[in-house]
Amino acid sequence: MKSNSRLAWFLLIILSLIWGSSFILIKKALLAFSPLQVGSARIVISFLAFLPLFIYQFKSINWSKLWGFLVVGICGSGIPAFLYAIGQTHVSSGVAGVLNSLTPIFSFLLAFLFFKQKYSIYQMLGISCGFIGIILIFLGGQNSGAHFEYAYAALIVIATIFYAISANTVNKFLKSEPPIVISTISFMLVGPFVMIYLLSTDVFELIQHHPEGWTSLWALIILSLVGTFGANILFFKLIQITDAIFSTSVAFLIPFVALFWGFWDGESIGLLHLVSLIIILFGIFLIKYSKKPR
Repeated sequence: MKSNSRLAWFLLIILSLIWGSSFILIKKALLAFSPLQVGSARIVISFLAFLPLFIYQFKSINWSKLWGFLVVGICGSGIPAFLYAIGQTHVSSGVAGVLNSLTPIFSFLLAFLFFKQKYSIYQMLGISCGFIGIILIFLGGQNSGAHFEYAYAALIVIATIFYAISANTVNKFLKSEPPIVISTISFMLVGPFVMIYLLSTDVFELIQHHPEGWTSLWALIILSLVGTFGANILFFKLIQITDAIFSTSVAFLIPFVALFWGFWDGESIGLLHLVSLIIILFGIFLIKYSKKPR
C-alpha cells in the first residue's frame, strides 16, 4: 500500500513535468514549422506510435461506440493540437500553460449544463473563479510585457473547451472502455487524414534546410512520443492505482512547470498572470474537492 502511494506521487510529478513542458516544446517546434505543420506532425507521430497497439487490440474494440471515439478523436486529439500551435505563435508558452489549467473548470461546466450533473455552491464558486482568472489574463495581456494577443489567447481557451467536450464524452458514453483503447482509437480516426495533409507540405524540406529544422523536429518527436504517447500510458497507470480526483490533480502542477520553462526561455510573465493562476487553481480546488450534493 505504501509502495503504491510512493509510485502514485512519483507518477504525478513525472506527468506534471512532461505535460508542463509541452508548451515550451510547441514553442520550439514553431521555430521551423508552421502552426498547421506542428499540429499535424504532433498528431501523425502519435498516430504512428499508437498504431501497433491498435493492431494488437483490434479484435477487442467495441465498434458500436464509434461515434464516441470519433468525438474524442476530433475534440481531444485533433482540433486542440492545431489551436495550441496557432495560439502559441502570439502567446507565450507560460501563459499558454496557465490557460490550459481551465480544462477541469470547463469540464465541470459542460457536465452541469448538458449532462445534468449536480453541483454545490462551492463548485459554482469555483466556476466563477475560473472566469475571473480568464478576465485577469486578458486584462494583463498587453500591459505585462508578456508576448500576448487576445485573439490567439482565445484560441487556447477554445482548445480547453474542446478538451472538456472530450472528457465529458468519455465520462458519459465511454466509461466502460479501457482508457488506453480510447486514446489509441482516437488517434487512429484522425491520424490518417492529418498525415495526408502533412505529406503535402514542405515539412521534409524544412527539416533539411531550415536552420532550426532539426531542433523543431526533435521538439515534435519528444512532444508526441513522451508528452502524448508515453504520458497517456503513465496517466492510465496513475488512475488504476489511485482515483480520478488524485490523478487529475496534475492540473494544479502543470502551469507552474510551464511558467518555469517560459521564464527559463526568457519570457516575461506579468503579475496579473500569476494572480490569475492562483485564482484559477483555487477554482479547480473548489470544483474537485468540495462535497458533492446528494
